[in-house]
Amino acid sequence: MPDISKVWLNNSNPYIGTIGNENEKIKLKINVSEQNKKNDQEYFVSGYSLVDNNYTKFEGKFTIIKYKDGKKDGAVYGDYELAEESKGKHSGIFSGKFIYHFKWNKKTEKIENHSIELTGDWRSYDGSLDFKTKLKNF
Repeated sequence: MPDISKVWLNNSNPYIGTIGNENEKIKLKINVSEQNKKNDQEYFVSGYSLVDNNYTKFEGKFTIIKYKDGKKDGAVYGDYELAEESKGKHSGIFSGKFIYHFKWNKKTEKIENHSIELTGDWRSYDGSLDFKTKLKNF
């Protein structure tokens, strides 16, 4: 698998989406992304989450499960788990599935257009809070 660690950085832009029943706005920003040297299907990431004024650092990983390659379009499917710093009731673990879609230009041999969706859950460390999450790169 080629190293796609830069993909998860999202050109230094945050992933934006919603969390919880009231669709509260959430941002996830990945600042560091490295391919696992022992398993090229796994990427270690770190960054921060932001909900309201609650800013929390996290570390975790993206694991590629499946890859589909078409003539013009491709898709990468996998799992993610991001563990926030333990800072009380409003810190926990994000986990779920990701889909990375992209269009490949054969002439330039570059990706022209791509999107990443993260769909899953956030669960507080003490187990008292459990919310659905949906994020996308823009």
